[in-house]
Amino acid sequence: MSKAILVEQAPQFPLPFSHAVRAGDFVYVSGQVGVDPATREVVGATVEEQTKQCLRNIETILQAEGLTLDHVIKVNAFVHPEMLAGYNAAYRESFSEPFPARTSVPCDLGTYLVEIDVVAYTKSARSLE
Repeated sequence: MSKAILVEQAPQFPLPFSHAVRAGDFVYVSGQVGVDPATREVVGATVEEQTKQCLRNIETILQAEGLTLDHVIKVNAFVHPEMLAGYNAAYRESFSEPFPARTSVPCDLGTYLVEIDVVAYTKSARSLE
């Protein structure tokens, strides 16, 4: 059985999706962009700023289930092609080792420089052991 997760403090868009879905021991967070949750305005002009905001939005959604970024086991990112280095720098600041599994797809998202979705495992945080 799965449960839709809607978080009032996360960005609200008039689109048909849940912020996340919990299925068993996993939480699947929908793609988030680097916008301020209150205004839906893009935060910053750089991929680093937008990546950090994406991950803050994701963290807000995870917190609704008692989780943190340390519970993330898989990251999918769609990044403007010329901005992968900046994305990697912001990503490294936000996640600790061992890093989650990851896929990064170069693409043009228009105003948004990055969109990120994640899968979190509820039973434990990532570990080197």
